[in-house]
Parts: sequence; C-alpha cells; structure tokens
Amino acid sequence: MKPDISSRRWLVVVGAILIQLALGALYAWSVFTKLLTDPEGIYRFSATQTAWIFSAGLATFALVMVLAGRWQARTGPRLMSVLGGLLLGLGFVLGGLFGSTFWTQFLFIGVVGGAGIGLAYVVPIAVGVKWFPDRKGMITGLAVAGFGFGATIWVKLAGSWFGGLLNTTTLFGLPGVQSVFFIYGIVFAALVLLGSIVMVDPPEGYRPAAWGPGAAPAGAAAAARNSDGGFTPAEMLRTPQFYAIWLVFASSAIAGLMVIYCIQLFGIDALEFRGVPDAIVVTGTAMAWYAIFNGLGRILWGMISDRIGRKAAIVAMSAFQGLIMLAMYHGFISFGLALGLIVGASIIGFNYGGIFALFPAITADYFGDRQVGRNYGWVFTAYGVAGLLGPLLAGVFKDSAAAGTPIAWMTPFIIAGAACLGGAAVMLFTNPPARRLERQSLAGP
Repeated sequence: MKPDISSRRWLVVVGAILIQLALGALYAWSVFTKLLTDPEGIYRFSATQTAWIFSAGLATFALVMVLAGRWQARTGPRLMSVLGGLLLGLGFVLGGLFGSTFWTQFLFIGVVGGAGIGLAYVVPIAVGVKWFPDRKGMITGLAVAGFGFGATIWVKLAGSWFGGLLNTTTLFGLPGVQSVFFIYGIVFAALVLLGSIVMVDPPEGYRPAAWGPGAAPAGAAAAARNSDGGFTPAEMLRTPQFYAIWLVFASSAIAGLMVIYCIQLFGIDALEFRGVPDAIVVTGTAMAWYAIFNGLGRILWGMISDRIGRKAAIVAMSAFQGLIMLAMYHGFISFGLALGLIVGASIIGFNYGGIFALFPAITADYFGDRQVGRNYGWVFTAYGVAGLLGPLLAGVFKDSAAAGTPIAWMTPFIIAGAACLGGAAVMLFTNPPARRLERQSLAGP
C-alpha cells in the first residue's frame, strides 16, 4: 500500500507564494514613475520611456516563459525556478548600480529582470496543477496570488513604510530609485531560492486520496476528458480554441496593465486638477489597494471557476472589467473623489488578478494537465503583447496632452473597456476542443 503523500502538496503552495512575492516586482513599477518622470529630477524620463521599461519587462517575461515551459521538462522545476530567481535578482542589482539612464534601466530592469520572471513564473503553476488536479482554479489562484500581494509590499516599502526606502536610502551613494533597485534585487533572489526548495513534481500517476469519480468540481469537467493525454503544443496551436483564449487573455490584460502603469500619473492629474489635497498619498493608497485586490482576485476568481466552470467565470470577469473601465473616468473620477480612485482601482485589480488563475486553469482543462507548463507558455504570449499595448496606450496619450489635463486619460480607458467587452463575447462562443484521437502504435494494433 502506497503512503498518502497528499499533505505534501500544501508545502508546494507555500513555496509558490514565496516565489511569486518576488516575481511581483514588475507590478511595483508605478511607485518609481513619479521620480523617473520628474522634469526637475535626475532622470527626467518621458512617460513613454518609463512605459517602455515596464513593457520591456512584460514582453520579455512572456517570451522567455515559452522557452521556460520547454526547458523545465529537461531541467526540472526546481532548477528552473532557481535560475529565474538569480536572473531576476541580478537584473535589479545591476539596475541599481548602473541604472542612471533610460537604456541601462531598459536593459537591466526590463530585459534581464523580465527574463528572470519568465523563467520562474511557470514553475509554481505547472507543479501546482499536478499536485492539485482536483482544484485547478483554486491552486492556480493561490500559486500566483503572491504576485499581486508582493506588489503591495514593494510599493509600500519603497513609498511609505518606515519613511519609504525611496526617501531614506542612499546605498553606496546611489540615488533613491537605484538604491531601492539594489536592495530589491537581493531580496527577490533570496525569496525565489527559498521557495524553490519545494518545487518538485508529484510521482507519476499521482491522484489526491480524496479525489474519486464524480468528485471533480464543475471547472474540471473538460480536464477529465483530456487528463490522460491532452494536447501537445503543436496540436494545441492548430485549434481555434487556442486563438480565442489567447485573444480574450490579451484583451483582459491590456486593461489591467494600463492601470498598473498609469494609476499614479492618472490619479495625480485627475485629483490635483480638481483641487483634491494629498493627491500623491491618495494615489499611493490606490496602488496598494489595487495590488491587494489583485491578489484576492486570483484566489477568489479561481475558487469561483471551480464552482461555475472556467468559461462562465472568464465571461463574467471580462464583462465586469469592461464595464468598470468604461466607467472609470466619468463614474469614479470626474467628481474628483479620492475614494472613487481607490474603489475603481480596487475593482480593476480584482478582475485583473482573476486572469492569472482562470487562464492557466482553462489551458489545463481544454488541453490537458501533462503539458500545461509548455502550453500555458504559448497562451501567455498574449500577456507579452498586452504588456506592450497597455502601458504604451496610456503613455502616448499622456505625452500628447497638455500638462495636468486629466481628460487625456479618458480615451485609453474607453479603448481598454471595449477590448474587455469584446473578449467576453468571444469567450461566450468558445467551447472545449474535441479530445484528440489517441496516436496509434507504430507496431500495429
């Protein structure tokens, strides 16, 4: 009789959260944009330049993740996450030491740091789905929740906690932004290395002890059809369902990434234009609540999808996000209410966080568990495209408008909202692919 090893899987959850806390580094980018774009500061970047650094990190993250899904099958999950953590830490340390110009920050923070995130990100998802085939939505939500919660920690540490590292730190004589980069690089590497200790796949053929026939929740119905083989990446790329899921992912991610990039710039413009005091403090609070609800959305949307099914959850999440984005300018901001910015940011963060639980889970449901690390890498390229379009959508409109004029922000919010509603419509008509035919043995029947 084989021993029950199901209790081990909760250690995987702990390790996944530690890793994702560090990988949430990119989501803290907004806390640096005010100093980087200060026309009287030491950097004097344009809004478009800071958007390019952020977008480079997102795009590199997504592209490297495709390769990481393939490499993980050869190296194993633990080594892949270790390499990712070291590369992420190295990017931020070098960004701290040499990041005095746009191009050095673009290279070290955007490209090197983004590559480290791409290597490590897929590991907790792929390992978690194998340990929790009975609760894919819940485990993917928990596995990536740290990504959202981590951003809260890094934003607050840099901006306000203990006086704010940006305001109090001059490590090695470096200015505040670069000092924080250096410190964060060391911390990020340490967290990923610690979490990597438990990143190990379960034994071949593992099933949770309590998971019997009929026990799978609604969201796992498609997985039952594909669990014994599923689709290889090449087979998946030949299905229309892959392209539908990719498009819906991209449309949802554009909205969330645009807000992550611009929430501080947008909030300050809108609130100061209407004479709201302490606009910088309010936007910092909005950023923190965005990150908190981002993490909660990953967990709760994942759990909801286990109940109602992945497709229904994605349709609901995308439609809700579209309506909120359309209402963001007039509904939450036009009256100059600080609370409106915080509430709007929280709801957008909640829905945006959901995509990181729902899309890896639907990838496993529609195309099988065994290849989810490789298959989700391809689905995740949608995030890379959104990482270019979302922040740049905001940056371009900001640079083309008169200084301090909040009306410039209305158009990108409308575009992003319409994209989300379109994504909901596409998902509504997307059904699981027919299970692929089993390959016949070359040796005959």
